[in-house]
Amino acid sequence: MKLNKYWIVLIILILAIPCQSQSLKVTDKLAEKIKTDEYFPFVKSKALEVMKAGFNAGDGYREVWIRDYNTFIELAAQVNDKAVLKENLLVFFRMQGEDGNIIDGFTPAEKIGAVNYDFIYSKLEPRYAGHKNTVETDQESSLIQAVYKYIQLTGDKTILDEKIGDKTVSERLEWSMDFLMNNRFNQKYGLIIGATTADWGDVQPEHGWGVALDANTHPAIDIYDNAMFIIALNDLMEILPDTKVKWGKIRDRIAENSRKYLWDAKNQKFIPHIYLEKGSPFPADFDENKIYYFGGTAIAIEAGLLNKKEIKNSIDEMIKRVKQAGAGSIGLTLYPPYPEGFFANKGMNPVYSYQNGGDWTWFGGRMIQQLIKNGFVQEAYEQVQPMLKRVKDNNGFYEWYSVDNKPRGSGTFRGEAGVLFTAIKMFEEVVK
Repeated sequence: MKLNKYWIVLIILILAIPCQSQSLKVTDKLAEKIKTDEYFPFVKSKALEVMKAGFNAGDGYREVWIRDYNTFIELAAQVNDKAVLKENLLVFFRMQGEDGNIIDGFTPAEKIGAVNYDFIYSKLEPRYAGHKNTVETDQESSLIQAVYKYIQLTGDKTILDEKIGDKTVSERLEWSMDFLMNNRFNQKYGLIIGATTADWGDVQPEHGWGVALDANTHPAIDIYDNAMFIIALNDLMEILPDTKVKWGKIRDRIAENSRKYLWDAKNQKFIPHIYLEKGSPFPADFDENKIYYFGGTAIAIEAGLLNKKEIKNSIDEMIKRVKQAGAGSIGLTLYPPYPEGFFANKGMNPVYSYQNGGDWTWFGGRMIQQLIKNGFVQEAYEQVQPMLKRVKDNNGFYEWYSVDNKPRGSGTFRGEAGVLFTAIKMFEEVVK
């Protein structure tokens, strides 16, 4: 008997029904796990508790950092009036540099202590002293992202019309992007530059502390800075639609060149750096491309630079390398770590220390968020478990964890609390 097209299509649909039912069964099982997860209520409660104590990054930091605030503003909105959230953002605009650059953070001027920063002061904001780790290129992007989130959380667009000195916040947002194009843009590659650092880190290898650009710096291009810039431009164009004509073309160019020059299609990973006129600070026989950058990859996914297949390859590679390292979670900064002695800063040595292979939920949690957003909920749930467990085991949030999963660095680290809180809320939304 010959079957016409109608019957063929009908048979295919009938045969597909068991597959769909099986998929729903798996989804229901996962949904039940999410609804009854023992760690979710504890971590959420603990996050709200630490957020009530202030906006500084953690116990080890006096400063309010914009790169941190950008990751816990959703959490902060749960326990603070919008006026408080807004005021913290406005301080960064009052302390904006004469060239449009944005500081890393601020602290009360009378409490600067013995930290060896080259402090920044502004007549528009005499209450605070600012600082900037100039080796990194994420401060301007972080502020725009934080303002975008503030508007999404509160519905308050009046912040854009606030007058700071002779410019509105809207004008200052664009000014900060102009700073990057005027001072941190490489014409040859069409990408944003910074110093050589370990993935998203803010420590360069050349000397002791390593947070400031100087004559020893080896300028380089990496995926983290450029992905953060892309996200910031997307946010800017959404809250200020009139800017699309100018910044849309730039965003598209950065995205295209990030794929062209930084994505290694053969190895399904981002290369660590493109080195510029001074070359690499590392030995000539060192193959840096063996290193996998976890944090930069997560931010690249947030920027929309990877497709679903590449995202799946990325999480599979992260899981594989975490096992190779013997680490606790996909918050691992990078693997393998840079060999001992490659960074003069003692915090980066020995290997698996601080930004050189330390395990940071602050970025691992952002990868969890991106897995959920892109439909990899099962993988996200599995990979968030060790991050949640150590919050419970250590009764709090820590800046980073050693390769054997021991807490290190600042306690009550609000960046970790923020990304986990947001991830949990996303899981809860999925099961609704």
